Amino acid sequence: MLDNLTPIKTPSLKNQRIAVLLPCRNEGLTIAQVVAGFQAALPEAKIYVYDNRSTDNTAEQAAAAGAIVRYERIPGKGNVVRRMFADIEADIYVMADGDNTYEAPAVRRLIQFLLAQRLDMVVGARRETGKDSEAYRPGHR
Repeated sequence: MLDNLTPIKTPSLKNQRIAVLLPCRNEGLTIAQVVAGFQAALPEAKIYVYDNRSTDNTAEQAAAAGAIVRYERIPGKGNVVRRMFADIEADIYVMADGDNTYEAPAVRRLIQFLLAQRLDMVVGARRETGKDSEAYRPGHR
């Protein structure tokens, strides 16, 4: 876990093209908080929200929060993910959900670890806070 690591010295992220990719469907209640969290954690990143046929105000909330909003009309998260990676060119990709269950402030340390260790990919996991944690739906642990 990153919690036990000493501070990581890495090159500045300013020269990296960082894209935060947020596939969404009906996340109007939380997407503005998610966008704001990633803006604060990674001000050098471009934040993309891909709306997948939302029937609420997800796209409007994301745009108002400062995200670049795009649309994928073919239903299903897999279709959205394929579209995001086909559309966006970046050095570093960060993908999270728009439901505000990920800790955006942790992303900088994950990227620093990725660069310092010269890795291709790192995967973060939501922290469970108790037996009835809302971080994972039943059957998705």
